[in-house]
Amino acid sequence: MRGLAIVVCLLLFGATGARAEPQWLTLPPTPTLPAAVKSGYAPVNGIKIWYAEFGHGAPVVLLHGGLANANYWGLLVRALAPHYRVIVMDSRGHGRSSRDGRPFGYDLMAADVLALMDYLKVEKTALIGWSDGAIIGLDIAMHHPDRLTKLFAFAANSDPSAVKNVDKSPVFTAFIARARKEYEQLSPTPKEYDAFLQQIEKMWATQPHWAAAELHTIKVPTWIVDADHDEAIKRDNTLFMADNIPDSGLLIQPQVSHFSFLQDPAQFDGDVLHFLQHVPGK
Repeated sequence: MRGLAIVVCLLLFGATGARAEPQWLTLPPTPTLPAAVKSGYAPVNGIKIWYAEFGHGAPVVLLHGGLANANYWGLLVRALAPHYRVIVMDSRGHGRSSRDGRPFGYDLMAADVLALMDYLKVEKTALIGWSDGAIIGLDIAMHHPDRLTKLFAFAANSDPSAVKNVDKSPVFTAFIARARKEYEQLSPTPKEYDAFLQQIEKMWATQPHWAAAELHTIKVPTWIVDADHDEAIKRDNTLFMADNIPDSGLLIQPQVSHFSFLQDPAQFDGDVLHFLQHVPGK
Protein backbone atom coordinates (compact mmCIF):
# COMPACT_ATOMS: atom_id res chain seq x y z
CA MET A 1 0.00 0.00 0.00
CA ARG A 2 2.84 2.37 0.79
CA GLY A 3 4.22 1.87 -2.72
CA LEU A 4 0.81 2.56 -4.23
CA ALA A 5 0.51 5.72 -2.14
CA ILE A 6 3.89 6.92 -3.37
CA VAL A 7 2.90 6.30 -6.99
CA VAL A 8 -0.37 8.18 -6.50
CA CYS A 9 1.48 11.08 -4.88
CA LEU A 10 3.96 11.21 -7.73
CA LEU A 11 1.16 11.16 -10.30
CA LEU A 12 -0.67 13.92 -8.46
CA PHE A 13 2.48 15.98 -8.11
CA GLY A 14 3.28 15.54 -11.79
CA ALA A 15 -0.20 16.54 -12.85
CA THR A 16 -0.19 19.50 -10.50
CA GLY A 17 3.27 20.48 -11.67
CA ALA A 18 2.14 20.38 -15.28
CA ARG A 19 -0.73 22.72 -14.46
CA ALA A 20 1.20 24.87 -12.05
CA GLU A 21 3.50 26.66 -14.48
CA PRO A 22 2.17 30.22 -14.56
CA GLN A 23 0.91 31.20 -17.99
CA TRP A 24 3.03 34.37 -17.86
CA LEU A 25 6.10 32.13 -18.02
CA THR A 26 4.96 30.42 -21.23
CA LEU A 27 5.39 31.37 -24.88
CA PRO A 28 2.60 29.62 -26.78
CA PRO A 29 3.14 28.96 -30.50
CA THR A 30 2.86 31.80 -32.99
CA PRO A 31 -0.64 31.61 -34.50
CA THR A 32 -1.39 31.46 -38.19
CA LEU A 33 -3.54 34.04 -39.92
CA PRO A 34 -6.88 32.91 -41.35
CA ALA A 35 -7.66 33.15 -45.05
CA ALA A 36 -7.56 36.81 -46.05
CA VAL A 37 -10.15 38.74 -48.03
CA LYS A 38 -7.20 40.49 -49.66
CA SER A 39 -3.44 40.53 -49.17
CA GLY A 40 -0.38 41.76 -51.01
CA TYR A 41 2.44 44.27 -51.05
CA ALA A 42 1.88 48.02 -50.96
CA PRO A 43 4.50 50.42 -52.34
CA VAL A 44 5.08 52.59 -49.27
CA ASN A 45 7.80 55.17 -48.70
CA GLY A 46 10.22 53.47 -51.08
CA ILE A 47 9.72 49.97 -49.65
CA LYS A 48 7.15 47.17 -49.94
CA ILE A 49 4.83 46.66 -46.98
CA TRP A 50 3.05 43.32 -46.75
CA TYR A 51 -0.57 43.56 -45.56
CA ALA A 52 -3.71 41.46 -45.31
CA GLU A 53 -7.38 42.25 -44.75
CA PHE A 54 -10.11 40.20 -43.06
CA GLY A 55 -13.82 40.71 -42.51
CA HIS A 56 -15.98 43.76 -43.21
CA GLY A 57 -17.14 46.81 -41.31
CA ALA A 58 -15.39 49.67 -39.54
CA PRO A 59 -11.61 49.44 -40.00
CA VAL A 60 -9.28 48.23 -37.25
CA VAL A 61 -5.51 48.21 -37.83
CA LEU A 62 -3.36 45.80 -35.80
CA LEU A 63 0.35 46.63 -35.31
CA HIS A 64 2.73 43.95 -34.00
CA GLY A 65 5.74 44.35 -31.75
CA GLY A 66 9.42 44.64 -32.56
CA LEU A 67 11.11 41.60 -34.17
CA ALA A 68 7.69 39.98 -34.69
CA ASN A 69 5.31 39.84 -37.66
CA ALA A 70 1.59 40.03 -38.40
CA ASN A 71 1.07 36.30 -37.77
CA TYR A 72 1.16 37.02 -34.03
CA TRP A 73 -2.30 38.57 -34.42
CA GLY A 74 -3.85 35.35 -35.77
CA LEU A 75 -6.08 34.73 -32.74
CA LEU A 76 -7.21 38.35 -32.41
CA VAL A 77 -8.00 38.52 -36.13
CA ARG A 78 -10.36 35.57 -35.73
CA ALA A 79 -12.12 37.33 -32.84
CA LEU A 80 -12.48 40.67 -34.66
CA ALA A 81 -13.13 39.68 -38.29
CA PRO A 82 -16.83 38.81 -37.77
CA HIS A 83 -17.41 42.42 -36.70
CA TYR A 84 -14.78 44.63 -38.36
CA ARG A 85 -12.58 45.20 -41.39
CA VAL A 86 -9.32 44.03 -39.82
CA ILE A 87 -6.03 45.11 -41.41
CA VAL A 88 -2.67 43.65 -40.42
CA MET A 89 0.73 44.58 -41.76
CA ASP A 90 4.36 43.60 -41.32
CA SER A 91 6.28 46.68 -40.20
CA ARG A 92 9.22 47.78 -42.36
CA GLY A 93 12.01 45.21 -42.26
CA HIS A 94 9.81 42.78 -40.30
CA GLY A 95 8.14 39.65 -41.59
CA ARG A 96 7.50 39.83 -45.33
CA SER A 97 8.10 43.59 -45.66
CA SER A 98 11.28 45.07 -47.08
CA ARG A 99 13.41 47.91 -45.72
CA ASP A 100 15.85 50.48 -47.07
CA GLY A 101 18.98 52.08 -45.66
CA ARG A 102 17.23 54.55 -43.38
CA PRO A 103 17.54 53.80 -39.66
CA PHE A 104 14.48 52.40 -37.93
CA GLY A 105 12.47 55.01 -36.06
CA TYR A 106 8.94 55.34 -34.74
CA ASP A 107 8.18 58.46 -36.78
CA LEU A 108 9.21 56.65 -39.98
CA MET A 109 7.23 53.53 -39.08
CA ALA A 110 4.19 55.67 -38.26
CA ALA A 111 4.53 57.25 -41.72
CA ASP A 112 4.46 53.73 -43.20
CA VAL A 113 1.16 52.99 -41.45
CA LEU A 114 -0.40 56.20 -42.73
CA ALA A 115 0.84 55.51 -46.26
CA LEU A 116 -0.65 52.01 -46.16
CA MET A 117 -3.94 53.49 -44.97
CA ASP A 118 -3.84 55.87 -47.93
CA TYR A 119 -3.11 52.96 -50.28
CA LEU A 120 -6.10 51.04 -48.89
CA LYS A 121 -8.27 54.18 -48.88
CA VAL A 122 -8.78 54.12 -45.11
CA GLU A 123 -9.39 57.66 -43.89
CA LYS A 124 -9.65 56.87 -40.16
CA THR A 125 -9.22 53.71 -38.15
CA ALA A 126 -9.17 52.24 -34.68
CA LEU A 127 -5.68 51.00 -33.88
CA ILE A 128 -4.60 48.11 -31.67
CA GLY A 129 -0.86 48.09 -30.99
CA TRP A 130 1.45 45.75 -29.11
CA SER A 131 4.83 47.03 -27.83
CA ASP A 132 6.51 48.82 -30.79
CA GLY A 133 3.11 48.76 -32.50
CA ALA A 134 1.60 50.55 -29.52
CA ILE A 135 4.39 53.15 -29.59
CA ILE A 136 3.71 53.71 -33.30
CA GLY A 137 0.03 54.15 -32.41
CA LEU A 138 0.90 56.77 -29.79
CA ASP A 139 3.11 58.54 -32.35
CA ILE A 140 0.19 58.72 -34.77
CA ALA A 141 -2.17 59.86 -32.01
CA MET A 142 0.17 62.77 -31.23
CA HIS A 143 1.02 63.89 -34.74
CA HIS A 144 -1.91 62.72 -36.91
CA PRO A 145 -4.93 62.46 -34.59
CA ASP A 146 -7.30 62.96 -37.50
CA ARG A 147 -6.40 59.47 -38.78
CA LEU A 148 -7.44 57.57 -35.61
CA THR A 149 -10.83 56.95 -34.04
CA LYS A 150 -9.38 55.30 -30.93
CA LEU A 151 -6.19 53.63 -29.68
CA PHE A 152 -5.59 50.47 -27.60
CA ALA A 153 -1.91 50.64 -26.65
CA PHE A 154 -0.63 47.43 -25.07
CA ALA A 155 2.89 47.27 -23.54
CA ALA A 156 4.15 50.61 -24.82
CA ASN A 157 6.83 52.80 -23.26
CA SER A 158 7.35 56.54 -23.53
CA ASP A 159 11.09 56.52 -22.86
CA PRO A 160 13.95 53.99 -23.21
CA SER A 161 14.54 54.17 -19.46
CA ALA A 162 11.18 52.43 -19.00
CA VAL A 163 12.43 49.20 -20.61
CA LYS A 164 13.62 46.44 -18.28
CA ASN A 165 16.68 44.29 -18.89
CA VAL A 166 15.18 41.18 -20.50
CA ASP A 167 18.47 39.28 -20.87
CA LYS A 168 17.57 36.92 -18.03
CA SER A 169 13.93 36.45 -19.00
CA PRO A 170 13.42 32.90 -20.34
CA VAL A 171 10.25 33.94 -22.16
CA PHE A 172 11.87 36.89 -23.91
CA THR A 173 14.96 34.82 -24.73
CA ALA A 174 12.71 32.20 -26.34
CA PHE A 175 10.88 34.92 -28.26
CA ILE A 176 14.11 36.38 -29.69
CA ALA A 177 15.22 32.89 -30.80
CA ARG A 178 11.81 32.29 -32.39
CA ALA A 179 11.96 35.70 -34.08
CA ARG A 180 15.21 34.70 -35.80
CA LYS A 181 13.64 31.56 -37.26
CA GLU A 182 10.53 33.40 -38.40
CA TYR A 183 12.61 36.17 -39.96
CA GLU A 184 14.61 33.60 -41.91
CA GLN A 185 11.37 31.99 -43.13
CA LEU A 186 9.51 35.18 -44.11
CA SER A 187 11.95 37.97 -44.89
CA PRO A 188 13.01 38.99 -48.40
CA THR A 189 16.50 39.31 -46.83
CA PRO A 190 16.59 36.08 -44.76
CA LYS A 191 20.33 36.18 -44.02
CA GLU A 192 20.32 39.67 -42.48
CA TYR A 193 18.68 38.98 -39.11
CA ASP A 194 21.73 39.97 -37.05
CA ALA A 195 21.97 43.37 -38.77
CA PHE A 196 18.21 43.80 -38.42
CA LEU A 197 18.31 42.94 -34.70
CA GLN A 198 21.18 45.37 -34.12
CA GLN A 199 19.25 48.19 -35.78
CA ILE A 200 16.07 47.48 -33.82
CA GLU A 201 18.00 47.34 -30.55
CA LYS A 202 19.54 50.72 -31.38
CA MET A 203 16.04 52.16 -31.86
CA TRP A 204 14.92 50.65 -28.55
CA ALA A 205 17.91 52.20 -26.78
CA THR A 206 17.30 55.69 -28.16
CA GLN A 207 13.54 56.09 -28.77
CA PRO A 208 10.96 57.32 -27.93
CA HIS A 209 11.41 60.34 -25.65
CA TRP A 210 7.99 61.69 -24.74
CA ALA A 211 7.56 63.97 -21.75
CA ALA A 212 4.28 64.58 -19.94
CA ALA A 213 3.57 67.67 -22.04
CA GLU A 214 3.74 65.66 -25.27
CA LEU A 215 1.52 62.90 -23.94
CA HIS A 216 -0.94 65.55 -22.82
CA THR A 217 -1.51 66.56 -26.45
CA ILE A 218 -3.17 63.20 -27.23
CA LYS A 219 -6.91 63.71 -27.65
CA VAL A 220 -7.69 60.39 -29.35
CA PRO A 221 -9.70 58.10 -27.01
CA THR A 222 -6.94 55.88 -25.63
CA TRP A 223 -6.51 52.91 -23.34
CA ILE A 224 -3.05 52.32 -21.89
CA VAL A 225 -2.84 48.58 -21.30
CA ASP A 226 -0.16 46.30 -19.89
CA ALA A 227 0.29 42.94 -18.21
CA ASP A 228 0.87 42.47 -14.51
CA HIS A 229 3.95 40.30 -15.27
CA ASP A 230 5.38 42.23 -18.23
CA GLU A 231 9.05 41.25 -18.58
CA ALA A 232 9.95 44.33 -20.62
CA ILE A 233 8.04 47.39 -19.39
CA LYS A 234 8.33 49.08 -16.01
CA ARG A 235 4.96 49.59 -14.35
CA ASP A 236 5.67 53.17 -13.29
CA ASN A 237 6.00 54.21 -16.95
CA THR A 238 2.66 52.60 -17.81
CA LEU A 239 1.07 54.60 -15.00
CA PHE A 240 2.90 57.75 -16.11
CA MET A 241 1.43 57.49 -19.61
CA ALA A 242 -2.07 56.81 -18.35
CA ASP A 243 -1.83 59.73 -15.91
CA ASN A 244 -0.74 62.17 -18.61
CA ILE A 245 -2.94 61.24 -21.58
CA PRO A 246 -6.20 63.13 -21.02
CA ASP A 247 -9.22 60.93 -20.26
CA SER A 248 -7.27 57.75 -21.02
CA GLY A 249 -8.22 54.38 -19.59
CA LEU A 250 -5.77 52.21 -17.67
CA LEU A 251 -5.97 48.42 -17.82
CA ILE A 252 -3.55 45.95 -16.21
CA GLN A 253 -4.30 42.44 -17.44
CA PRO A 254 -3.77 39.78 -14.73
CA GLN A 255 -1.64 36.64 -14.86
CA VAL A 256 0.03 37.44 -18.21
CA SER A 257 3.18 39.04 -19.60
CA HIS A 258 4.39 40.95 -22.67
CA PHE A 259 2.82 38.13 -24.70
CA SER A 260 -0.65 38.36 -23.15
CA PHE A 261 -2.49 37.85 -26.45
CA LEU A 262 -0.84 34.41 -26.79
CA GLN A 263 -0.97 33.41 -23.11
CA ASP A 264 -4.62 34.29 -22.45
CA PRO A 265 -6.25 35.12 -25.78
CA ALA A 266 -9.78 34.95 -24.36
CA GLN A 267 -8.91 37.71 -21.89
CA PHE A 268 -6.96 39.82 -24.40
CA ASP A 269 -9.48 39.46 -27.23
CA GLY A 270 -12.36 40.18 -24.84
CA ASP A 271 -10.68 43.36 -23.64
CA VAL A 272 -10.09 44.54 -27.21
CA LEU A 273 -13.68 43.78 -28.22
CA HIS A 274 -14.98 45.64 -25.16
CA PHE A 275 -12.77 48.61 -26.02
CA LEU A 276 -13.93 48.68 -29.64
CA GLN A 277 -17.61 48.21 -28.84
CA HIS A 278 -18.02 50.38 -25.73
CA VAL A 279 -15.43 53.18 -25.84
CA PRO A 280 -16.76 56.04 -27.97
CA GLY A 281 -14.49 56.94 -30.89
CA LYS A 282 -13.81 60.24 -32.57
